[in-house]
Amino acid sequence: MHDAAVVERVASDKGADPPRRVDREAYTALGLEAQRGRLVAACPALRSRRGRSPQSGLTVRFGVAYGALVPTDSAPDPERASGPPGEVETLAAIDLGSHSFHMIVTRLEGGQLHVRDRLRERVSLAAGLDSDRRLRPEASERALECLRRFGQRVNHLPRSCVRAVGTNTLRQARNGADFLARAEDALGHPIEVISGREEARLIYLGVAQTNPANQGRRLVLDIGGGSTECILGEGFEIVDADSLFMGCVSYSTRFFGDGVLDERRFRQAEVAAELELQPIARGYGASVGSGVLGCSGTIHSIAGILKENGWCDEGVSAQGLRRLRRALVECGSVERLALPGLSEDRRPVIAGGVAILVALFEDLGLQHLALSPGALREGALYDLLGRIHHEDVRERTIGWFQEHYRVDVEHVARVEKTALSLLSQATLDWKPQDHEHARQELRWASRLFEIGLAINHTGYHKHGAYLVENSYMAGFSREEQQTLAAMIHTSRRKVHREVLDAVPAARREDVTMLAVLFRLAVQLNRSRDADLPRFVLRVKGEHRLRLAFPAGWLAERPLTLASLEEEARYLASFGYSLEWRELDDG
Repeated sequence: MHDAAVVERVASDKGADPPRRVDREAYTALGLEAQRGRLVAACPALRSRRGRSPQSGLTVRFGVAYGALVPTDSAPDPERASGPPGEVETLAAIDLGSHSFHMIVTRLEGGQLHVRDRLRERVSLAAGLDSDRRLRPEASERALECLRRFGQRVNHLPRSCVRAVGTNTLRQARNGADFLARAEDALGHPIEVISGREEARLIYLGVAQTNPANQGRRLVLDIGGGSTECILGEGFEIVDADSLFMGCVSYSTRFFGDGVLDERRFRQAEVAAELELQPIARGYGASVGSGVLGCSGTIHSIAGILKENGWCDEGVSAQGLRRLRRALVECGSVERLALPGLSEDRRPVIAGGVAILVALFEDLGLQHLALSPGALREGALYDLLGRIHHEDVRERTIGWFQEHYRVDVEHVARVEKTALSLLSQATLDWKPQDHEHARQELRWASRLFEIGLAINHTGYHKHGAYLVENSYMAGFSREEQQTLAAMIHTSRRKVHREVLDAVPAARREDVTMLAVLFRLAVQLNRSRDADLPRFVLRVKGEHRLRLAFPAGWLAERPLTLASLEEEARYLASFGYSLEWRELDDG
């Protein structure tokens, strides 16, 4: 249903940016659904309605063996093998949570991961947000000091062997970009701020890889410092996933900030949590099959308290949880809390976590949950391992988008080939911070830049950029989506400086040059008819590009020549010069 009426509601025919207020019916007709103010690709990644999804993670070539990832059914591509059999490699994953920062360091030996180090520090990042959602200086400094210590352990490792992810508080922080620049310097590695749904995907991957395979559906719950993830899955496949805006730190601050613990405040916190759960409770509660698993610090801490006090032998039971809630109310204040099994760093935030878990038990009809040893950081680690073994979920996501929006794959393959050739030649004079990552971004942009045609040809680059920036894309960080959106938005017509200025400052120069190269690739393939001849690109200084083509080639292609002339005018208004000439036969 791509008729004119639908398209008109999505965006005007004048090529304007799609409106911020999403027309649910119109976008649903285009295969999207609006959720909490953002667009989420209505694909089997979250609903498993058809086929295999980009959400499915490492299900093709990898399986679980004693909690370690091992190859199962397919040999690696010999042209892309990362090293000889038996090669030992160190991999690390870092979780910048709203309450604590965690790091796990492992060695890959014989296809299995062996833990070599674990570090955890309470940072209380969520408690460091002020009323304007800006990180206070003291909270930022606590986090940076922690990351400097983590960095000493992993700064010698290559970028490809470390994955650091930031969650809810870094998603919220208005000054998050400034903090991230300093944080990456402290850690010595890039930090990805991931969406709530990406967080849920990685949590489930960590759970699926570190727990025995089960038959039927299971529910995974994770109460973090600023958000709570609910994931329903079967084996390695996610059926549904939601990230809810409630966490142990945020709820403890909101409802128990003055340290008072009483029945009224607990009930207020539980009602607030139930309101968050209301839209999803029926679907999750009715679908639980063979078990419920809880992971991460809050639920593990609650289970430890129950066991120490003899209220539940293993995991968390509904009866034991009620006993704990009653004990907290009887204590009357956070200062007087001295329950066996309650650690000092959990004492200030335990009330908020208990209130959320009580609401989860009540609304989902739970009687007991077991504990999972794996969660977000393990999921990030296995996802990283998948990238190394060329099972990158991002590639699956790109493929799904191409299929869903009926992209002309032959044409975008030509654009990709041209873009990579331009990059190879440009880097003789210009050096990006990370050459392989630059190649990756050009490949992704090439494969996605025409998805906006599903909405309207007029302004399709803007529609495509909007879809990329606002859809849920499994495996991608927010910065990666923002960068791809900027490259697609600036792929044709006037270059809007503000689009590129929105890219983080540390990468702005590289992304701008990549956007210019990508524009050239698009224009050189505008005729959509055949591969290009040999051409030469030279980058003179920072903003001067020179192209050379075989003698007479441009004269025989007036459309390509006109496109280059138009492109030269657009780039000149942006501060770049574009020139071309014929190749010297000698």
